[in-house]
Order: sequence, then structure tokens, then C-alpha cells
Amino acid sequence: MILDAAISEQFRITPIQKTALKKLGIETVHDLLYHFPVRYGDTAEARNIESLQQGDTAVIFGKVTGLKASKGFKTRMTMATATVEDETGSIGCVWFNQPYIAKMTPEGAMVRIEGKVSQRRKKVATVEEISLDKEGELYFSNPKIEVVDKLPTGVGNSLFGSDGESHTLYPVYAESRGISSLWIYHAIQKIFKSGILDEIIDTLPGHILVKYHLPSLKTALVWIHTPLKRDDALSARKRFSFEEIFTIQLGKQQIRRAYEAHPAFAVETDDAHVQEFIRRFPFQATGAQIHAVETIIEDMRRDHAMSRLLEGDVGSGKTAVAAATAYGIITSRPPKTTANGLAKAISAAGRGNLQVAYMCPTEILAAQHFESFIQYFSYMPIHIGLITGSGCRKFPSKMNPKGWTDISRAQLLKWTESGDIHVLIGTHALIQKSVKFKNLAYAIIDEQHRFGTAQRAKLVRKDNIAPHLLSMTATPIPRTLALTMYGDLDLTLLDESPAGRKPIITELVLPSGREAVYEKVRRELADGRQAYVICPRIDEPDPDKELALNAKSVKEESKRLKKSIFPEYEIGILHGKMSAAEKERVMEEWNKGKINILCATSVVEVGVNVPNATVILIEGAERFGLAQLHQLRGRVMRSTHQAYCYAFTETNSVKSIERLKALQNARNGFDLAELDLAQRGSGALAGLRQWGVSDVAMEALKNLKMVEAARTEAARLIEEDSELSRYPELRKEVAARKKEMHFE
Repeated sequence: MILDAAISEQFRITPIQKTALKKLGIETVHDLLYHFPVRYGDTAEARNIESLQQGDTAVIFGKVTGLKASKGFKTRMTMATATVEDETGSIGCVWFNQPYIAKMTPEGAMVRIEGKVSQRRKKVATVEEISLDKEGELYFSNPKIEVVDKLPTGVGNSLFGSDGESHTLYPVYAESRGISSLWIYHAIQKIFKSGILDEIIDTLPGHILVKYHLPSLKTALVWIHTPLKRDDALSARKRFSFEEIFTIQLGKQQIRRAYEAHPAFAVETDDAHVQEFIRRFPFQATGAQIHAVETIIEDMRRDHAMSRLLEGDVGSGKTAVAAATAYGIITSRPPKTTANGLAKAISAAGRGNLQVAYMCPTEILAAQHFESFIQYFSYMPIHIGLITGSGCRKFPSKMNPKGWTDISRAQLLKWTESGDIHVLIGTHALIQKSVKFKNLAYAIIDEQHRFGTAQRAKLVRKDNIAPHLLSMTATPIPRTLALTMYGDLDLTLLDESPAGRKPIITELVLPSGREAVYEKVRRELADGRQAYVICPRIDEPDPDKELALNAKSVKEESKRLKKSIFPEYEIGILHGKMSAAEKERVMEEWNKGKINILCATSVVEVGVNVPNATVILIEGAERFGLAQLHQLRGRVMRSTHQAYCYAFTETNSVKSIERLKALQNARNGFDLAELDLAQRGSGALAGLRQWGVSDVAMEALKNLKMVEAARTEAARLIEEDSELSRYPELRKEVAARKKEMHFE
């Protein structure tokens, strides 16, 4: 048997089974071998038939008789029926639309039945057609059925063991229509019997297996599919968790090493001047901000490229840190010599000012940062540019030295290439081929979680000089996730709020409390404040469309609020389908206070900063993740005024209510992110499933020690052998992982 061989070449499967396997992500023998159980059943937990009651979900073992395929007299529905008996009694079973069960299961076979116990009721056609004798009789409806070698007589009897082994655990796999857990189990046993495990090369270095007490690959595969005890299964999962995180980290460390190998412009700024710049802030800088600035500038004093992630809670002042570190760059000049012999490349850049590029995810945010940088640098002879798909601007204007002016794209590009633009702010337009810098020394990437190596390569000059790179995010990320997904970046946290900020008051509002909240909002508006109303949809759902999201829409809610609730106030709307010009007009009126209530989608989730807005109402709060809810309420955590967040919900789900209550109690976004990871899983939190990260690796992301160990070992290995030339199989695995996760 060959690992890379297609399943259809090694197993006799029907077209339906082939489709089902593909749906499960199984196309090769290797995929099947790595389709791990989602859980393990235990024969020791089996019930006897006599103890069953209606509504129970139970496992029983017994002898099956009376297998029959038939059609319902009235409904003509195909079905299979049978009776299972043990020493305490018997019970009927019915499988609707599965007549093949009767043909596949031998009469008199010993079977394992797992499913929900139902009870025959009067006037239920499908149940009346089952050959059950009495009203009120119990039966299994569509249970799982598996033929076993013998009935268990306690904990020690074997169901899935071989060669005399005995254990009570059996694997339960994710299924799809046409492929059962039992089919997968037997297929994997066939792989085991082929002897292929003796040929598989373990990718993990031996010294790591020993150091962390991990089983070998062969042992781990056997233990995860057929464990004799639960500790074996846990050890196997630990091994595969570590291996996947370790492989991801190796790829990240290679990317980091490759980027840092580029020469970079070293900062020669005076620390005292940077501190003077910080003292000009219109607020008192926090200790976390000062520490972040010092750390970043110290990194940029090196003559090789920095790679760092600045993670800060909403309102923690990341833009101010970006401005202060940008100051350090634009007040430096390219050095004539460097310590590592790259003088020729550096001096070829000329003696112009160093430049900064600031990339934002949206035009709204780019325009906002353009305005912020004007405020920070207005006292200096600094030229700042803005480039987006909608147009270009430059500060200062010749006609108005204190303001900006619209300019042509060609003129802005000319000034950028000549070095006359010191800071260029924009969207992805920044990395187009037409945008050329003279001395780009610093690239700031705001909220660009997927800014990969291909995009970074566009920032590297032809003479191989790379800018220092600072990625920033206000999205709360659990530490384990940050260490894994951003393993190629050093991590700096902004975990302090500016002085004078009051904790936001968050309330979970059920339908009965809506009117009272409107009155509270009215009082804030009367005091001159502004309010956000967030809706999950832009338009009303199509009534003829199945499964349409039945939630409030921006367009209809804004009309309702204006007509019935707040007729005396100006209400604006903002959503992703509006043109850039429309968005800009609305944001300008919102910033100037001409709009009292802004009804919007989550397009305002990141970065929008209007200090006078103190209230946010979130409709359908249960439809948002905790981290996103925290980002949304961060829009009103921008001043020393008391801020309020009202999360409206109509859900009756206890789980959803408990999750939303966590929003009230969490101290900060990092706490919420950890809770979101625990409740929803890292796949939902960071989109990891589409990056090809397995469930096993997601479990590891809840284990900080494991992630830190994997990162440490990966960094050490890449330091010693960056190309992994001593570990060819591991090198192949890392290369494959990079492609799967779109690192490139």
C-alpha cells in the first residue's frame, strides 16, 4: 500500500462513498490514516436492554434477529427493521431510508447498537408501520449498528483488539452519508495490516521525542486509532498536536530568518527627541506605550530588518506608538556605513530622508490615520501623503500650510519616488508596482492579519534593502494563537488603557428592556453625545429565500428609528456597499457631529475614532463573536466620558446568553479572546480551518506550554540548520505546510 495513493486505488468504493470521503477531506491513504477519531466509546459504559427508557441515548450489545427490508404501507418509505436481544430483554430497531442495513448485517450476528431510544405513539404513521406489537413499546430509531466479534462481559473483553489484546475503548470517527465510523475503522485496520507503518519515516527529530516524552510516529498512529487505555490516546494526540504546531513554527521561523537576512536602514535618532515628541501627545502616554516605542526603536537600530507584531486592546493607543516610532525613522538619515559590510548597498540609497509607509485595510481608516498623523507632525516640516483607490492627498498644502490638498496620483508618486514624501499612508494601493520609494525604511501594517511573504517581498528594494516591519492589530488574540500564527514576528503587547478612561458599562438587553434603553440613549444625545446602532445586515432578507438571515438591517432600522424612536435627531447610515465618496461624506458629517446616530454594519469595527460617541447599540448580538463584540464596543471607548454598550438579543439559547454575559464581566479584550477560544475553538476565532489547521492542532492552541516549547525548539533548529538539510522529511513537511496555510 502506498501513502500517496488515491483511496479508490486501494479500496473498493462506490461513487457515493467517494463523494462522502472527499467531503471528509479524505482522498489518499495518508488522509485516511490521519483522519483521527473525534472521541472514544467504552464498552464498559454499555447498558442492558432492561434498563432503557424513552429519550435515552445509549449503547447496547446483543444478538440481532428478524432483519427485514420493506416499504411503509401508507408512506411507501423504504426501511429496515430488526430486533436485538440480550440476557435482560429485547428491543426493536428501525432504519428509515436505509433498507441496505438488512442486507449488510448477518442474521444472528453479535452487534453493537448506539442511538436514541424512542417510544411508539398512537397515530404516528411511520411508527405504526414498524412491526412493533404494542403501543408504548420502546425502539431504536436510525441507530448506528456495528457487527462485533463477541459480546462484552465487562471491562476487559475485546471488541477491536487483535492477537489476543483486550481493551474496552473503540474509536468513533466523523462520518458522512455513505461512510460510517465502522467503515473507517476497518479501512484503517487494513492499512495497519499492510505493514506500511514500518516504512513511514518519523519527521520529528529523535532528541525532541525524548525531551518531551512523545511516542514515535508508528506508536502514535496505533495508539490514536486503537488505544488500549485513554492515556495512550492522550499521548498520541499530544504528539500530533506538538508535531503540527512545531511544523508551523518551523515555517514561520524560516520566513522570519529570510526577512531579517535583508539589510535595513538603521535608526540614528536621539532618544531625548523621541521622548519630547511623546510629551506632545494630547494625552499622557501609558507605560505600555513608552515601553513599546523604546522596544521598537531599539530593534530598528540594528542594520537588519525588524519583524514585530504590536497587539493592543481597543483604545490602547497603537496609532500613537506608530507615530512615535515613525518620528524615529523620519528624523534619521541613511548611514554611510554599516557594521556588516553592506555599506555599498546602503550608501547607494543616497542621503535623503528615510521614509515610512503606513498600510490600512480600508479607505475610511487610511483617511483617519492621515488626519491623525497631520495632528502629530503639524509642527514639523514633514510631508505626508495619502493614496487610496479614490484619490490622493498631500499635507501640507501650498495654499493652506495647515491643511491638506487633493493632488494627482502621478504627482504623489513622483514626490514619493524622489523622497519628498516622508510618510505615505494608504490601502493596498501602497504595494502596487507604480509606487516607488527612495528610502523606504519602515512599513506599518494596520490590521493586516494575512499580510504574507509575497506582500512583504514587494516592499524590498531592488538593492535588497528591506524596511523594518511593524504589524499592528486591535483584534484580541490569545497568546498561544499569536505565538503560532505570527511565529515569525516578535510580540509586543499594549495592555494598558490611557489615564482617565472609565470602564465601559455593558448591558445585555432582552426584548422587554428595549424601550428603557432608548430612553437612556436619548439622555446621552440630549447631552450632546453621539450613538452607534450596529445591525448584522445591510438590507432586509429576501422572504422567498430559504435560510436567509432573519436579522435587523441598517436600511430599515435607520428608517424605523427616525420615524418612531428618535425623530428629532439626524440619523446616518454606513455599510460596505456604499461608494468610497459616500462613506467619506458620512464619516465627515459623523466626525463633525452633524449626524447624531450612525446606523452601520460592522464596517466600523476597526479603527473608527470619534471621541464624542459614547453609546453603542448592537442588534442581534448573539450573531457576533466575543472578540468582534469587544471591537465594536471599542468605538465608544475613546474619551474620558462614561461609555455604554447595549447588546440586544432575542435568543433563548442558554449557551448564547452565558457567552454574552461574559462580555459584561471581562476586564479586557484579551480575557474575552481566551474565553472565545475555549468556547468556540480557534478555528472559529481566527479562521484557521480554511488555513488547513487540524482539530488536533487547535487543541494544542489551548496549551501555552506546548506552543512555547514548539516555538523554542523550532527557533533553535532553524538557527542551527535554516534549510533543514539534516532533516529532509521534515523539510518536505514544512514546505507542504507553508502551501496549505498560504504563507507564500
